[in-house]
This record gives sequence, C-alpha cells and structure tokens, in this order.
Amino acid sequence: MNGHAETALLEIEGLGKRFGGLVALTDLSFFVRAGAIHGVIGPNGAGKTTLFNLITSMFAPSTGRVSFDGSVITGLNPHLIARRGLARTFQNVRLFREQSVLENVVLGTYCHTRAGVLGGILRLPSATAEQSRARNEAMERLDFVGLAKFGSRAVGELPFGQQRLLELVRALALRPKLLLLDEPAAGLNDAETENLAHLIRSLPTLGVTVLLIEHNMSLMMSVADSIVVLNYGLKLAEGTPAQVSANEQVISAYLGEDA
Repeated sequence: MNGHAETALLEIEGLGKRFGGLVALTDLSFFVRAGAIHGVIGPNGAGKTTLFNLITSMFAPSTGRVSFDGSVITGLNPHLIARRGLARTFQNVRLFREQSVLENVVLGTYCHTRAGVLGGILRLPSATAEQSRARNEAMERLDFVGLAKFGSRAVGELPFGQQRLLELVRALALRPKLLLLDEPAAGLNDAETENLAHLIRSLPTLGVTVLLIEHNMSLMMSVADSIVVLNYGLKLAEGTPAQVSANEQVISAYLGEDA
C-alpha cells in the first residue's frame, strides 16, 4: 500500500488510453489528497479531458485503474460513480436552457433522492417532501454563489459567465467529495475569473476536493496546491505551482519563456 493511501481521495495508477493507433494517455500515475485543489495543465491534445473521461467512466481505460475514496471505480457505471460523490463540469456549458435556474440545480440533487426524476414528474406523494428539500438545498447553493435572485429565470436569459457559474453550482448539488472542473474559466472576463478563483478556493472549506483543468495560468497558479503537467499523453512534471513554473521542461513545452 502506498504511504499516501490514508490521505489520497483519488488515485490514478498506470492509466493509459488508446483510440486505435492514437495514444491519448500513457502510464499516468498520481494522486489527489483529500481537501486539496489539484491542477492538471498541458497544451491542447495533451490528454487532459481524456483523463477526466476515464475517471468518470465515460471511457474505459486501455491500461491501469482509478481508485476513489478507497475503492476501485474503474468500469463502474457513471451514475454509480456520481452517487459515490464524484461530480464534474464540462468545457462546453451543458445546461437545460429552457428550464429555470432553480430547476437546473434541483436536477443535480436527484441522484441522492429515493423517488428520483420519475417520481417527481408523476408527483407521487413519496416525492413531495424530497422535492421540497431538493428545492431548499438548490436555493442554498445558488445563494452561496450569488445566483439565488435569478432562480426563476430561464437559463438561456443569463449571460455566459453566470451560466458557467450555474453549471458549477449544479455539480455541487450532487454533494460531491471530489469535483472535476474542466476549464471553468473559458470565456470569462477578468472580474468573472477573479470571482471564480475565490469560489474554487472556498470549496475545500465545504468538504469538496478539486481536480482542475485550466488554461488560465494566473488562475491555476493562484488556487492550486499541486499541479500535474501533461504533454502528448505523458506526465511531464508534478509539484507545487512554484516548482512547476520553474521547471525548464514545462517552460519549453507549455508555459513559454515569459512565464
């Protein structure tokens, strides 16, 4: 057993993925400590989103395994992985634009309810109390990020920055132990990015560990406790933000001399 096993919430061991003749990831290993904000960086095509898809079982790995909260989750149904407390966001906003802000967040709570979505649609008596609790919980999450006042508005009416924030809130409605954030600052202006950074830094205080993919290096360096650098599917470096930003291989492959 590895010496870090007591504190590792997520452990990646020898993970690899091939798509025919294309090698997306090769023998990748690292762990994410509970309560930490762990970053993943690398140029386009480095394998970052493939990594997230392997962790959440959207793809099956060619080699290796993923352990979460002390159990191997490789091959589990994505729904079961979510139930265990692992949630994610996507590069492209995936919200129900015609539904209200509140309804979008309430949907995120259903994996923890007994009646589920069908019970809510049919308005079964057993679902009434659960629906009330889900709406209250959703409003608390929205209030936490300052979106509660938009609860009744259709998602499509919100500016892009607020939609980005809403997707994060919906993921938090799953009550995750680990939250995977895939480029959450993409398309945000400076003020929105600063607000996002503040929110990400606050997540461990809520008991949420974070694994973050981000191209905005200012954001990444300001929030991450540790960073893994990928390049062509291989782990190029790993360490603190200061160590990674000073690594000559990382500077050459990704950050550039100005870093």
